[in-house]
Amino acid sequence: MHHETTACSRNTGLVSSELYFWHDTLSWCGFFEPSLTVQPGEHFENPETKRRLQNLVQATGLWDHLTILKPAPAPDDVITMVHPQTHIDHLADICGRGGGDAGILTPAGRASLDIARLAVGGVTRAVDAVLAGEIDNAYVLCRPPGHHALPEMAMGFCLLANAALGVRHAQKNHGLRKIATVDWDVHHGNGTEAIFLDDSSVLTISLHQDSLFPPESGGIDMKGAEGTNLNVPLPPGSGSGAYRAAFEKIVMPALEAFEPEMIVIPCGFDACALDPLGVQMLSSEDFRWMTRQLVALADRHCRGRIVATHEGGYSATYVPYCGLAVLEELSGVSDPLPDPFHEHIKNYGGHDLTGDQNTAIDHARKAYFG
Repeated sequence: MHHETTACSRNTGLVSSELYFWHDTLSWCGFFEPSLTVQPGEHFENPETKRRLQNLVQATGLWDHLTILKPAPAPDDVITMVHPQTHIDHLADICGRGGGDAGILTPAGRASLDIARLAVGGVTRAVDAVLAGEIDNAYVLCRPPGHHALPEMAMGFCLLANAALGVRHAQKNHGLRKIATVDWDVHHGNGTEAIFLDDSSVLTISLHQDSLFPPESGGIDMKGAEGTNLNVPLPPGSGSGAYRAAFEKIVMPALEAFEPEMIVIPCGFDACALDPLGVQMLSSEDFRWMTRQLVALADRHCRGRIVATHEGGYSATYVPYCGLAVLEELSGVSDPLPDPFHEHIKNYGGHDLTGDQNTAIDHARKAYFG
């Protein structure tokens, strides 16, 4: 197969577990509970996108070149670095009753808290391995996602704040003083923002579709007391030109100035052109390009230390190619798999940077840099 004889230039860890695919989002229709006017169906956040990504990694042979890491469940003393015990108890109560809505638009099944503990444990395992030098960087292919979870509220399909807990773990157990998060999920990373808003030791960056989810969240005026929260709300319909300009004008200069000791990527693929929950136009090559920029910066500033944790992305057809591109770039494979959808997406009209996109990016840059 494709990657069987390919040497990788970096040792990339992959955290995965069959149990991640067992997180049950119930028989919700899209993201609504069934009712007399909403027929039961399939929740957007279902196992298929992640399972098909893992399948593609295995089918191409890249799996054999990765260091596979096994997660262990995170105990309460890890989770309470971000969430109060009352939040854990609330989730335990919902799951103990057989499942239900655990917060805001966040269904959970009987085993979901246990699997969410495993997701957090996967991120902390990746952080430990990267900071111990066991691997160069890591990707955590977990469910449920985490970047919308508030300290006391499950939200937007997220039960526990996976990425934020990885950051706190790195600070508490490894003594890191400066960590950056770069969130390119199509939805605003409001949970990560809320947790670190006034914490100057963490630079939080979120590129997202303007005014998508949560409502009235992700504005450029939300910078935090120390000015280390950076939102880049992009107009609907943004493609390669807008995202690359945002990276070049805002994301990379902010990271260069901050000089992080590790980069955490809340890695959602719902800004891709085929996603049902966003209307941005990225292809796998755009996710590859953004990853390449962060890998180069991490090599300069923090010994290549990157941990990516899977967030959104709801196209079972296309998420696997976007995720594979990120993994290929993290591991430095010399012969990336051709994406069968790339030419189709590349030919969409509107990929070039437009005036309104450039204005939005300039406003965000001015708000942050002054």
